[in-house]
Amino acid sequence: MAELNDKQPVLAVVGPTATGKTALGVALALRFGGEVISADSMQIYKGLDIGTAKVTPEETQGVPHHCVDLLPPETGFSVADFTALAGRLVKEISARGHLPVLVGGTGLYVQSFLNGVRFAEEKAPDGLREALAAEMAVRGPEAMYAELQAADPEAAAAIHPNNHVRVLRALEHYRATGRRLSQQKADSLPPEQPYRSLLLGLDFADRSVLYRRIDARVDRMMEHGLLEEARMVYEHRQSYRTAAQAIGYKEFFPYFAGEAALESCVAQLKQSSRRYAKRQLTWFRHMDGMVWLQADAPDLLDQAAGLAAAFLEKR
Repeated sequence: MAELNDKQPVLAVVGPTATGKTALGVALALRFGGEVISADSMQIYKGLDIGTAKVTPEETQGVPHHCVDLLPPETGFSVADFTALAGRLVKEISARGHLPVLVGGTGLYVQSFLNGVRFAEEKAPDGLREALAAEMAVRGPEAMYAELQAADPEAAAAIHPNNHVRVLRALEHYRATGRRLSQQKADSLPPEQPYRSLLLGLDFADRSVLYRRIDARVDRMMEHGLLEEARMVYEHRQSYRTAAQAIGYKEFFPYFAGEAALESCVAQLKQSSRRYAKRQLTWFRHMDGMVWLQADAPDLLDQAAGLAAAFLEKR
């Protein structure tokens, strides 16, 4: 078993959407000679900038950012892909004498990577995924989600009912192997975590502050061209499978189809984003070792830097 100090240190800045993770991650990277690894399932894609609140060149302040703008939107990218890529990046960043700083709100990515989850290559029988998709079209997504709840309640609890891709993936695994996806994940954990990590979580003491920030950010996104970006996703929805399911784009599909007013779609996006933030908080609150900081504290950076300095001194 490796000694604690032999492990590569990794700093992580996580939390729900609109809490200022990007800015804090950049500030800490500047202070401690770090490079950022984005732990966001959508920022990996090129051309999806506004709806994903992708970090801008100005916001990076010269800090290298990885796992951003790597793939075209029609390319699939899974948690297994992320953990493999992030693992290589940590080695490369560390070899340069820099600190890996994981920044993002995709809890599954952060948890799987820091826990060293090993993803087995289990190929499902040919045609099973297509058969399940056809079955969903006939039975409806609610019935398929109910089946997943009965077969694997733990996996179902971690998947939103509207995330049809992940619902089908979990059902595919169960039908192909007879094993729960949640059990496979439990079995895939190594005896010890591969990295020494400091987890900094951002939140607000008053939840209404977070919700107001989310609503204001949606308004800014609309001003900066979100509708045009969402239209591009809508026009390519058959090939941009992941983006077509993503919050920030799918809410506008009824408007493009002539079925809803733009104002109601914007309101729906705000509501969807608030609900997503709540799910993110639930996920991160179940992670061990999280140190929570108030995102609107005037001395936020000083608090975070003090914790990071103490963490790095333990090397």
